[in-house]
Amino acid sequence: MPISDYIVTIGLEVHCQINSNSKMFCGCATSFGDEPNSNICPVCLGLPGALPVLNRHAIEQTILAGMMLGCSTPEISKWDRKNYFYPDMPKNFQLTQFDLPLCIGGGVLLYDLAYPKEVQNNIPTPGKVVKLTRIHLEEDVAKSTHHSNNSTIDFNRAGTPLMEIVSDPDIETPEQAYAYLKSLQQILIYGGISDADMEKGQMRCDVNVSLRPHGQDELGEKVELKNLNSISAVRNSLYYEIERQAEELDAGIAQIQSTRRWDSDIEETQMMRTKEDAHDYRYFPEPDLLPIKTARLVEKMRPHVPELPHHKRERFEQDFGLSPYDAGVLTSDQQLADYFEAAAKDPKLGKKIANWITNGVLAKLNENNTSITHCPLPAQHILGLVKLVDAGTISNNQAREVFAELWENPDIQPAEQAKAMGFEPADTGAIESIIDEVITANPDKVSEIQAGNEKLLNFLTGQVMKASKGKANPKMVTDSLKNKLL
Repeated sequence: MPISDYIVTIGLEVHCQINSNSKMFCGCATSFGDEPNSNICPVCLGLPGALPVLNRHAIEQTILAGMMLGCSTPEISKWDRKNYFYPDMPKNFQLTQFDLPLCIGGGVLLYDLAYPKEVQNNIPTPGKVVKLTRIHLEEDVAKSTHHSNNSTIDFNRAGTPLMEIVSDPDIETPEQAYAYLKSLQQILIYGGISDADMEKGQMRCDVNVSLRPHGQDELGEKVELKNLNSISAVRNSLYYEIERQAEELDAGIAQIQSTRRWDSDIEETQMMRTKEDAHDYRYFPEPDLLPIKTARLVEKMRPHVPELPHHKRERFEQDFGLSPYDAGVLTSDQQLADYFEAAAKDPKLGKKIANWITNGVLAKLNENNTSITHCPLPAQHILGLVKLVDAGTISNNQAREVFAELWENPDIQPAEQAKAMGFEPADTGAIESIIDEVITANPDKVSEIQAGNEKLLNFLTGQVMKASKGKANPKMVTDSLKNKLL
């Protein structure tokens, strides 16, 4: 059967490191890129007699994440030991949460611009909210690096506060999975909860995917794709795995619950092991950590819930008159949204400022393969440039030339740069004289304009601009020509 004859069901388990100066159960630093095994202590090494101490900040940030995603927080939350034997966990158990996590329920709204570009204009279920099962807090494991003849382990990462955000099996396509991760990443960054940088290992993903024929209510056997470290890897591995499962089901090969890995070099998933169930991990309550009452923490974090990206987008549309697309672009990056707001001090100019940022600033940043955080041009310069155009001091074309110079010399004010380039307001009387001369020199064009061919106004405007050596404002010239001829 073709793939369309199967119902695809996808759930994601996203592991996201929390921005914290210290680890989850000890005081060791969490900085990235330090010498291997330099940020360690008896607690994160699991040495006998070492006792864990809770990181209050990490708990508060997890509760905040839950609030941003519409989760509820139980009155009591506790920690559990998840037992398994692997070199990256020296205690042979991981401190995590099993039956009483910090956050339950909630959902992630999939933003249109979070989808891959090629499907943004044809999203089958716009506005979809992927339901969440839970968010629990745990400690990260050490980083294992496998070489040709041996493996090395860096325990600097072991013990870093790690949220696990578990979705319901509520995702239907690789594109939705892609949009889910991009949207979630955006929300977590807005809250300052995590940088969610997958290249630095701050956000990783396990994918659960199953297929079943249409008409069958029971889900197919779940296959887990482990430790995917980029959003594109999640999408590509799903494409492969969906096709693999469909082909095997067509051939009468029953799927078994299993764990597979994604090999990006050959673009295939490969069997690792048949999947353990929860009872195989032997969860039991952590005896060295008391359960916590969450009510006070919830009330403390409630005022810290930030404006979410979709709320900010709606406000930009309402307050600044932006199109949904432009508002979506500007709010897709928190720092870009902040840059726009710093420039748009006059709401009436908001749309023009948005155009300059999306078509000017972002184009320059893309040329230089950099982000808004490294933009050399202060936001106030965009406002100054737009004011010059709006006042008729310079034309749009002149403004583009000024913008290019400001990008290289951002310490100069827009008005000063325009003056230095000879784009001062022209003598109105002199410009009117040029307009009269152009009208006199082109009687045939004037006749056609007065007969109804107003497009020829652009020709006369061009002649005036040429005669004034570009100093005239083209809009003012065109308006003057209309007043004289029509």
